[in-house]
This record gives sequence, structure tokens and C-alpha cells, in this order.
Amino acid sequence: MFQFQASVPPTPGDANVNGKTIIVTGANSGLGFEAVRQFVLLGASRVILACRSLSRGQEAVVALRSDPEIEAHNASVVFDVFELDLNDYQSGLRFSKRVKEEVKELDILLNNGGISLLQWRKSESGHEQTMQVNCYTHILICLELFPLLRKTAAIRGSPTRITFVGSATQLKQETMSRASIPPPDSILGYFDKKSTFSIFRYADSKLAVSAYTRRLAQLSPSEVIVNNLCPGLVQTGLDKNLPGVLRVLMGFVRKSAARTVQEGGRTLIHAAVVASAETNGKFLRNNKIEPAAAFLETTEGEVFIDRLWRETLQDVCVVDPELRSFTQEVGA
Repeated sequence: MFQFQASVPPTPGDANVNGKTIIVTGANSGLGFEAVRQFVLLGASRVILACRSLSRGQEAVVALRSDPEIEAHNASVVFDVFELDLNDYQSGLRFSKRVKEEVKELDILLNNGGISLLQWRKSESGHEQTMQVNCYTHILICLELFPLLRKTAAIRGSPTRITFVGSATQLKQETMSRASIPPPDSILGYFDKKSTFSIFRYADSKLAVSAYTRRLAQLSPSEVIVNNLCPGLVQTGLDKNLPGVLRVLMGFVRKSAARTVQEGGRTLIHAAVVASAETNGKFLRNNKIEPAAAFLETTEGEVFIDRLWRETLQDVCVVDPELRSFTQEVGA
């Protein structure tokens, strides 16, 4: 028997993002699309859909515009579609540059885009693809837009947000607690090797998300709240890269035990809008703070967090040397 998940309560009636500007990566389908829809119903002024395909992004906007609830409650919302291929640092850099040129205020950055692969693939930037998409390009974007988030917090007189869509797979499926990566070997180099790839790479990428969340949360905790959440098992298309038989099996599991996309979307909204400053640097599950992977609480886990943060900063500084200012910050 499959274990059914706790129901997700409705978003509180007093929650709102009135007048706010929000970016959602991977926004043209699944949880990203639903999060956009719910942000708009909460009063968002402008939502930027960051999508790999501009045409699919525009199709998503057409669908949103035709939503009767949006038409009735927030027809004046501004939608923009910005191209973003998370598989490529350069695309992340171009995306960030456009945001900085065209967006004067940014209240929420929702890092939702992600993939799950069972085979090793190289990204356009030379890293293993799961880590590139789920982690590295998102970190580049977070750092590029961090000054804008801080500036907006000063204007609002309240913190802005960075929220990552993480996963509870990190709790029992991560492999870093069993890996040995002694210096001078690098953690990024370990992930890049085809020989070290496993079917648990998705879980390792979400372990890394929890690690990054902790370091980003220390940069300016009074101005930018950073958290990550597990939306649970949701009826989405995350399994599209699985082999046929596994895809059919997971389709059955999701149909039998998964949350609806609307329920899953509410967990994203909770973390990005409702959750308090207490969630800064934390992992949320079922809309509550829960421990991340136990490995991160060990001495070895702390070393992993520090090394991953330093190496990633060095990597993104090659892409944009102006980010070197962050190497003077916490844990760098």
C-alpha cells in the first residue's frame, strides 16, 4: 500500500503579495505554472516566467489570461516571459542581466526549475546536468540578483525572499554521507565524473540545495529570507525522463498517492509568502520546519557545506568576475 500524504491546508485568507514582483523558474508547467497562478490570485503585480522555451512560456501566459479566477480577481497583472536555460551558465547570466536592466524591484525569487535523470549527461557549461540545472545556475542567478532583492527589501521595509523547491529524497537517498572526496579533489569535480554518477543524483542535488540555502541565508538575514521546501509527491511531469516501464509505474504511484498540483503549489506559496523569518536557512515539509538530511548536521556535513559553497563561488566567479565580492562573505 502507498502511504498517502497529509492534506495541505488552504493558504491563509490574509496572505497576499499585493503590488509585488515575482520570478518563477520553470514556470510554464507543473508546480511552477501553478505557483504563478496562485501568486497572481494573491495580488501579484508582475510575474516573470523564466522558461527555457519562449513559445511554451507564451502559451502558459495565454492559459493564465484565460483562467476565470485570474480574470475576475487580478486581470491587471503583468506577465513577462524571460528566456532561461538552467543547463547553461551563460543563459543564466543573460537572464540575470535582463532582469537587472528591466526590473526595478524584486520581491520573490522562486527557484522551481529542475530535472531528474537516471543517466549521466554533461551540461552546456561542462558540469553534470542534474547539478547544473537544479543547483549551479540557480546559485549564479541568486547571487546576481541578491543586490536587487536587498534594495527591494529596503524599499518595502520588510524582507524579500528566495525560495528553492527542494525534496525529502535528500533524507534517505543522498550518497554524500558515504562518499570520500578528500582535498585536493573537488566536490564539483566529483559530481562531474561519469564514474560517480548514480540513480540517486537527484537526491544529492537536493542535499546540495539545503546546503546552499544555509549559506545564502547568512548573507543578509534581515533583508532576504532564504528557505527550501519539499512539496511532497505531486501529480506533475517530473518523471518524463524515466524509461518507459518506470514512467508508467510512477504514473500509477502519482495517481494513487500524490498530491494534486494545486495542493503542491500551496506548499510553494507557503514557503515563499506565508512562512516566517524563522524559516531562514531551513528546510520545510508539510508547511513545517523539519530537519534536513542528518548528514548536514555532522562534522563531515559541515565540511561538505563549506567546500561546496567555496567551490561554487569560485565556479560562478569565472562566469562573472563581478561576483567576487561574495567571496568575502560568510563561509567563503
